[in-house]
Amino acid sequence: MQKVFKYLKDNPLFYIATCEEEQPRVRPFGAIAEFEGKLYIVTNNQKKCYNQMISNPKIEISTMGKDGTWIRIEATVVHDTRREARVQMMEQNQEALSQLYNVDDNLMEVLYLEDATATIYSFTKAPEVIKF
Repeated sequence: MQKVFKYLKDNPLFYIATCEEEQPRVRPFGAIAEFEGKLYIVTNNQKKCYNQMISNPKIEISTMGKDGTWIRIEATVVHDTRREARVQMMEQNQEALSQLYNVDDNLMEVLYLEDATATIYSFTKAPEVIKF
């Protein structure tokens, strides 16, 4: 999991795909945190993507590395309502999130990845699969 966390931190613009009924939806994200051995994402509970993840918690994350590799992560998200999880997200992403949220604003929601499979691809070598 640490390799996946580092990959996303090193390439902070990543895309998350959700489903709305039968239509896939993709949007950019930029904050990731590690807390209690899990990878967390953050969103606003007023956004459609939040409702999509609550309705269907299966997501995919993808981004491309500066070295020409790319990653795809298949996972189920689990909503974590604990203040401690929001605090960790804010502390690890202060610059990106401080203008958008505070931990007690009733807007900031954190979700962690469960049953995740990350695959790092390259044009020059076999894919590397990481389960966490």
